[in-house]
Amino acid sequence: MHTFAFRLKPDVDLRTGIEQFAAEKQLQAGCILTCVGSLKQARLRLADATQYRTFEGPFEIVSLTGTLGPDGVHLHISVADSNGQVTGGHLTSGCPIYTTAEIVLGEISGQRFERHPDPDTGYKELEVISA
Repeated sequence: MHTFAFRLKPDVDLRTGIEQFAAEKQLQAGCILTCVGSLKQARLRLADATQYRTFEGPFEIVSLTGTLGPDGVHLHISVADSNGQVTGGHLTSGCPIYTTAEIVLGEISGQRFERHPDPDTGYKELEVISA
């Protein structure tokens, strides 16, 4: 596995910043290893929902996980407010960084992550291709 570390600065959109980094590095089979930082707001798709919800912050990022490949990313995030209440869901664009986002990614050697429509779920789902 090859690792990458980078920081996103205030006002950069978290998802867009990760997508741009993955595209620049041409990641074929990436994963989020860790992320700490904060958001001004969180825009998430909650479990089994079709609409996005926006939560006003600021928030601490308490977890970020997901896969990254040439066909796109699939990211889930949990954030905590100033009372320690945690909200989580599918990360979408619309999540600007508040102070920082320190991110470490891994790229798995010998694999490629592709996304193809799955008739069972109705979504583009991950297919792991051995290179």
